[in-house]
Amino acid sequence: MTTPPSSSSGPRLSRRGLIGGGAVLAGAAGAAAGAYALTQPAGEQASASTARAATYPFRGEHQGGIVTPAQDRLHFAAFDVVTDSREELVALLETWTAAAEQMTRGEPVGDTGAVDGALASPPEDTGEALGLPASGLTITIGFGPSLFRDAEGRDRFGIADRRPRALRDLPHFPGDVLVPERSGGDLCVQACADDPQVAVHAVRNLARIGFGTTAVRWSQLGFGRTSTTSTSQSTPRNLFGFKDGTANVKAEETEALDEHVWVGADDDPQAAWLAGGSYLVARRINMTIEVWDRQPLGEQEGFVGRTKGEGAPLSGGEEFTPPDFAMPGSNDEPVIPVDAHVRVVHPDQHDGVRMLRRGYNFVDGSDTLGGLDAGLFFLAYVRDPGTHFVPVQTAMSRVDALMEYLEVTGSAVFAVPPGSADGEFVGQSLFA
Repeated sequence: MTTPPSSSSGPRLSRRGLIGGGAVLAGAAGAAAGAYALTQPAGEQASASTARAATYPFRGEHQGGIVTPAQDRLHFAAFDVVTDSREELVALLETWTAAAEQMTRGEPVGDTGAVDGALASPPEDTGEALGLPASGLTITIGFGPSLFRDAEGRDRFGIADRRPRALRDLPHFPGDVLVPERSGGDLCVQACADDPQVAVHAVRNLARIGFGTTAVRWSQLGFGRTSTTSTSQSTPRNLFGFKDGTANVKAEETEALDEHVWVGADDDPQAAWLAGGSYLVARRINMTIEVWDRQPLGEQEGFVGRTKGEGAPLSGGEEFTPPDFAMPGSNDEPVIPVDAHVRVVHPDQHDGVRMLRRGYNFVDGSDTLGGLDAGLFFLAYVRDPGTHFVPVQTAMSRVDALMEYLEVTGSAVFAVPPGSADGEFVGQSLFA
């Protein structure tokens, strides 16, 4: 269940506190914040302040960052494990768990943090988040198929017989132009926050802690969430300018979460350790922004199946009105085209399966042709990728009108263990 934001005070110094000469920096930051506040409506000021002050507990029945209200910023990283030692891998997960718990509370990493350690030793925390609040940070950790058996078929850590049957590399779909350096990974870390520096700080410190045991395989920064995971949130827009994730599973839909997101205790006898967890599908989807921007509004709406302004289905109503796929339009064609995105991926076309999406926009500069290297970093949590993602993506890649403007350049899937109780590390039951 989603735990509401709460304030917390731990035994170590919070980033909210002033450390050393931080009073000067805090004063400068306060002046800047005051100047910015003059340009913001009061409601937006209160909302932004609440988001920055929010904290979500790291421990619980489920990992944070799944049903947690989607934050505005993302830093995602996939790692290769560069050791064959089971003991070193377990030690890493123990240390990551402790560090993640501290950072989600808004505290520096370790016992001495960034500035209280010995001058002759590297700090335990990198320090760029000193003085910043927790900003609703969540850290979610997952295990890739190659952690259980690598590309050479080796069972490096003695866990191959506990690999979930549903955890396998995704098939190659039409429209995939995958870059190996942007795909796969033994481990993943998803850090979401309402401050980009807080999210980057989280991944940076876990990568630093993992040095010698892991190496970053690829990473992705994201901004502007493209889905809503709570009924309290408004529906955001993707870089095509359309509202995205209208039919997303929400945190308040507990029965739907049990059916479509959380792995059941009886789903897989050899992977009972994953019960209460989920599967994460990550796809880096490049959008041909420049070509899309030259399409007429009517054609854009036909490709999507919704109006661009309100996000209502072309069959009428408001954003959350169920689409009427049988409603006729002109020339005896349905008003929602047969290749419209909303029709192709709708649960009615796929035995009712749904996903919990947490995607983000990205703009990574320009490509070699001078166009924007931009698009959607698609993240979806599902109970089983084979039933809840693969059929939907297969249909989309074959007949969805939007595919003319999309190119998938990265792909990965991970098993996301359930939450950790006090004294446990993430994924502990896998290694028991």
